Amino acid sequence: RLYPLSRPASERPADPSARAEPSRAQRAMAPAAAVDYSVLTPGMRVQAESGGVFYAAEVVTVSDAKKRAKAPVKVHFVGYAADYDEWVGASRLRSKALKAKEAEAAAQKRELKKQKARVFSLADQVARYARAQKEDNKRYLDITTVYDGSKMKGKRVLVVGANKGLGLELAKELTNVGAEPITTCRAPTPEQEAASKQVIKGIEVTTMESMNKMASEITGALDYVIFVAGYFPDITDNLDSMQEVEAIKQIDICALGPLRCVAALKAAGHLSGEKKPAIVIISSQAGSAKWRFTQNKDKGGDYGHHMCRAACNMGGILMSEELKAAGVPVILLHPGFNRTETTKRHSDRWDTEGAVEPSVGAKRVLYETGKVDMDSTGKFVNCEDGLQIPY
Repeated sequence: RLYPLSRPASERPADPSARAEPSRAQRAMAPAAAVDYSVLTPGMRVQAESGGVFYAAEVVTVSDAKKRAKAPVKVHFVGYAADYDEWVGASRLRSKALKAKEAEAAAQKRELKKQKARVFSLADQVARYARAQKEDNKRYLDITTVYDGSKMKGKRVLVVGANKGLGLELAKELTNVGAEPITTCRAPTPEQEAASKQVIKGIEVTTMESMNKMASEITGALDYVIFVAGYFPDITDNLDSMQEVEAIKQIDICALGPLRCVAALKAAGHLSGEKKPAIVIISSQAGSAKWRFTQNKDKGGDYGHHMCRAACNMGGILMSEELKAAGVPVILLHPGFNRTETTKRHSDRWDTEGAVEPSVGAKRVLYETGKVDMDSTGKFVNCEDGLQIPY
């Protein structure tokens, strides 16, 4: 074979018949993540390794064939016969184009690591949704990418307050995945009855008598209890329009309601069996005192709403401590911003704040519900991103 006279044999690419497998050190040079070879095009100048030395070369072609997965780039060593062309992989290539892609991949890896290290969600709803869009956060933007409803198959789930909205959608989804929803309401709707294994009628969360009635009509062990019942009136509630009666009603339903429910279940023995149910209380980000400095900055307002949810959260924390010895976890969930009748007054913010249909909200709630255990008891979690909300 002919070689350029200016190069001694020691500088020639290794003979094709004598090429050894890449050394361990060479294999270690390959990046852990998959390499994007699409940046390499025929004729592009690169450096390619042969016999432990890098030579000037150019790309002949890039293959997407499975058999070429480890060495998909065919290179031609500049100044040498075509016999010396070789298929190589990332560990045997040097190219600014590849380095740029590798740097981009490394940056993405660092960003993903930073995302995973997050503990608390963002208080600013608009900024929270915008960040999810910028990062293409599938967990936030499309819950179906992580939600596996089959985990609820066969589970007996008590849903308190299920004749409409989120509660009804929870019952529907539970039925769809093969669970056994036991639902409560004051007066059932045909939709609720169709979506329930059992409907316990005439239930008011505002009295212990009614809660005891509910508990007495449940037979068999429960896997989960999801308290959804709530009340958020469409009123002006500020210092110029004090709404004392409505505030007390909200506290009665949203804060004392979960307490009555759990107390009744405990008294009826539903928390002391061999199988202990996880208790999920649907609260709201409105109950975070810390977040008021962001979400209610310079305006205050909605006193009853925020106070009842803060009281709900306090009740949940205390119950989680009282039931810890019994092995019964209690968690508080912010279901996210759902497009329900209750939030219709804020429909002008639905798009900018990432509001979803209640059917999607139900999947978010069930995804977090399925993860509840004694390690998560007492936590306050945002179902949008799975991060905690500070109390």
